[in-house]
Amino acid sequence: MQMKKSIFSVLQRIGRSFMLPIAVLPIAGLFLGIGSSLTNEATMSSLHLEAILQEGTFLYQFLTLLMLVGNIVFDNLPIIFAASVALGMTKKSKEVAVLSAVIAFFVMHATINGMLTINGIIVNNQIIDGKVLEGTITSVCGILSLEMGVFGGIIVGLGVSFLHNRFYQVQFPDILSFFEGERFIPIISTIVYLFVGIVTVSYTHLTLPTK
Repeated sequence: MQMKKSIFSVLQRIGRSFMLPIAVLPIAGLFLGIGSSLTNEATMSSLHLEAILQEGTFLYQFLTLLMLVGNIVFDNLPIIFAASVALGMTKKSKEVAVLSAVIAFFVMHATINGMLTINGIIVNNQIIDGKVLEGTITSVCGILSLEMGVFGGIIVGLGVSFLHNRFYQVQFPDILSFFEGERFIPIISTIVYLFVGIVTVSYTHLTLPTK
């Protein structure tokens, strides 16, 4: 019974941590929808609004801005979820967990990019292996990495929150005391997600099977 309550409590906290990024999706979707539809030539023509919506007008430029704002939220949902899950799942010093999650997110994807470069799949930030499965590699915050979507952000958020709750009160000998406690969280997160990036590429089939 106690185990059931514990599991239910954890699931509740995970659910609550999803609420913050989900709350911004409607306004981002609204911006994206309005901006993209009203700057579309077919829509302008059907509504006979070319005079005020054509390219170069103030309204066209404003709608383009709305579209860009909405699009940037959807493009960066993984890192938004990573920070939000870390925020919701940690017990104390939540700001440290959020910063550590952002760092871990970049470390993981930079490591994946490095592994893909070492394997010869990426050269000069371009995919050169013609056998790579379509859709498996994408740009994540400007880094060519595996397409992990929001799931990748959730993995980072959950992992960092676990590390934070486990180590935020850790103590070291006096010579290393500067790195103890909260300062240790971004350090351990960086180390762990370096290896997560390596393992992710090592156990992912990116290329088409040879005949």
